[in-house]
Amino acid sequence: MQKITPHLWFDKEAKEAAQFYTSVFPSSKINSVITMYDTPSGDCDVVWFELAGQPFMSISAGPIFKFTPAVSFLVACSTKEEVDSLWKKLNDGGQALMPLDQYPFSERYGWTQDKYGLSWQIMYFNQEIKQKITPVLMFVGDVVGKAEEAMHFYTSVFKDSRIGDIMRYSKGQEPDREGTVAHASFTLAGQQLAVMDSAQQHNFTFNEAISLLVYCKDQKEIDYYWEKLSAVPEAEQCGWLKDKFGLSWQIVPESMDKMMTDNDSARVARVTQAFLKMKKFDLAELERAYSGEVGVPS
Repeated sequence: MQKITPHLWFDKEAKEAAQFYTSVFPSSKINSVITMYDTPSGDCDVVWFELAGQPFMSISAGPIFKFTPAVSFLVACSTKEEVDSLWKKLNDGGQALMPLDQYPFSERYGWTQDKYGLSWQIMYFNQEIKQKITPVLMFVGDVVGKAEEAMHFYTSVFKDSRIGDIMRYSKGQEPDREGTVAHASFTLAGQQLAVMDSAQQHNFTFNEAISLLVYCKDQKEIDYYWEKLSAVPEAEQCGWLKDKFGLSWQIVPESMDKMMTDNDSARVARVTQAFLKMKKFDLAELERAYSGEVGVPS
């Protein structure tokens, strides 16, 4: 099981979007679809799917949060033709943020928001590709200039982590400050991510529309990540938290997927009602709800 999984919050389109994305990327599939009933957002569809073999999760939970370019997904392509093909599909009905063109950092690159508002950077890589799709975190507004600090913080929290190449802004690239991060790669729990600073004027920042879901083997691990990452007490709800940079995370037990995709709808309903009352997840309580032993003292 991959330790960290991107989680996408849609209004009503989680199933539709997953079908679209799995049609765009080879080696992709939908693994599970369930409906959670009687949540604060009403009935919510939840979808587990893979893009190019990488796990994603999505939910239809109302129009509360909207995707922004603060978190985008960089797609590494081995040919320019692949860039053009993906661009045609993902840009259709969307909005180009950086037009498909040649740039100093790539012979073929474009950045678009697709028809659902999700941001994709599609780039030709003239080198070995180790990971097809990479989440990119853009630090803007109150956290601009903190991309490098964030990398050091995240790699201190997760095992099997390291900081990779860093490209920095140089003098004359104002409003970005010299020495801040134009683009940098890093690895968390064996998974590649990237960060960048942008001092341009933006009307967005991180929000709950895109969160990073962390699978934990036991309560001790849940407690560890919760203590290390949570920095906004009022944002703690149903396993969700916000870190000191405003990025949202979900800290969940590895058994959560099994509980939520069980064929017994009564089990799923009990687990759902149990976790809706929680901030940090109590694994023992979730397991009691799953087994039907609700209310049994631990």
